[in-house]
Amino acid sequence: MSPSPNRPHVRIAIVGSGFGGLGMAIRLKQEGIEDFVILEREATLGGVWRDNTYPGCACDVPSQLYAFSFAPNPDWSRAFSPQAEIHAYLRACADRYGLQPHLRFHHALIEARWDEHAQRWRLQTSAGHSTADVLISAVGGLNEPAIPDLPGLETFEGKVMHSARWAADPALAGRRVAVIGTGASAVQFIPHIQPEVERLLLFQRTPAWVMPRRDHAMGAVARWLFRHVPGAQRLWRWTLHGVRELSVLAFQHPWLLRLAQRRALRHLRRSVADPVLREKLTPRYVMGCKRILLSDDYFPALTQRNVEVLTSGIQAVRARSIVTRDGVEHAVDTLILGTGFRVTDAPIAHHIRGRGGRTLAQAWGGTMTAHLGTTVSGFPNLFMLLGPNTGLGHTSIILMIESQVEHVLGALRYLDGRALAAVEPSPDAQAEYVRQLDARMAGTVWAKGGCVSWYQDATGRISTLWPGSTLAFRRRVARFEPSEYVAISRRRPPG
Repeated sequence: MSPSPNRPHVRIAIVGSGFGGLGMAIRLKQEGIEDFVILEREATLGGVWRDNTYPGCACDVPSQLYAFSFAPNPDWSRAFSPQAEIHAYLRACADRYGLQPHLRFHHALIEARWDEHAQRWRLQTSAGHSTADVLISAVGGLNEPAIPDLPGLETFEGKVMHSARWAADPALAGRRVAVIGTGASAVQFIPHIQPEVERLLLFQRTPAWVMPRRDHAMGAVARWLFRHVPGAQRLWRWTLHGVRELSVLAFQHPWLLRLAQRRALRHLRRSVADPVLREKLTPRYVMGCKRILLSDDYFPALTQRNVEVLTSGIQAVRARSIVTRDGVEHAVDTLILGTGFRVTDAPIAHHIRGRGGRTLAQAWGGTMTAHLGTTVSGFPNLFMLLGPNTGLGHTSIILMIESQVEHVLGALRYLDGRALAAVEPSPDAQAEYVRQLDARMAGTVWAKGGCVSWYQDATGRISTLWPGSTLAFRRRVARFEPSEYVAISRRRPPG
């Protein structure tokens, strides 16, 4: 039976209703576990695919890999799924697996505090107080926009919006638009807004390596095969998975990226004839050090007469203009921030308090660490999906989520089988895991590529990415190993 909406205690509380939260919830139901809720701060589910509605928003991982393994979608319209279809897929999964009774909308997590005496989590949300035996954070890393620290930004009198908070009707026609940032979102929305704006100024700090996207509509024959021929879609999924998994070798051995760099440079030369603009758009670091972007229309958009790429840096923002460090003032009336997210400074880390009242942020001390990217010593019965060092640069993050979900299920079985109150990783197991991970990371392009990226935190450590294949992660993480954990016996009778 699903938990009552007003019930003050549940066995499991999941925070977030994106791929991680929904995937965890579905697997709980498949295991016969019904006593859980999904806490969602917004009015609808979907996470990053609900929040990002900018023009051209789409996945940069092939569609067949961007779905749960237990819920394939034969009806993707394109090789790379657009945002609206991904959001619809998540809503369909919630309906198909009966998650609606478990969803608690407008329940923003204000604080989660481990109660040592009661051996449960005390939760304060925007809708009230409750408790849970187990807390699962599924907020991911792309949920809180990063706002750049630009002098005078607060004085700008025109419209300001972040790509992840796109206005329903931004009214860009005939506007002088400044775009700050050249990451994955900007590469997607710039080609869509360029034709309608009067002037587009792109403020670029560092050029990105851009590869051809090769997107295309999924043909009717392929979609028919996926729907009606047993195993056809699964075979294609595993083919794509195998190709993507091989590419991780290039990130582990940067010299292998030279061939890819040559292809990216050819893509740039064919797209941009102007040598001055092409020089501005040519990266000076090893490919892969920053996120590799996929686009067929980004470079062509930058060659249009109403677009200018500025690289001298921003000195200040004024009421109706931006002043660059070369002293030039550029009149603009709309400012779009394509500046990414707070990934290494996860906001939720300030809202979760473990043993002794310490927050996750305090425990991390500036650099996120976790055992298997999933659990943290000093935080009993806390599990994180897409926690530290679980990001990827080569394939679908859903593969990582599913491995972590199986680890959580293993922990729950262990708790039930021994009537335990809680588990947490031993300090030694966590420290050894992080040591081995950092040693593997040292030889990768992310550490040796000669750039500063959002993969690195304020300490310089790469706390966001997994340095290997998803298969290696699954072998290491999916199985719950009790010897790596501290078992906490009950102080109170069950019930």
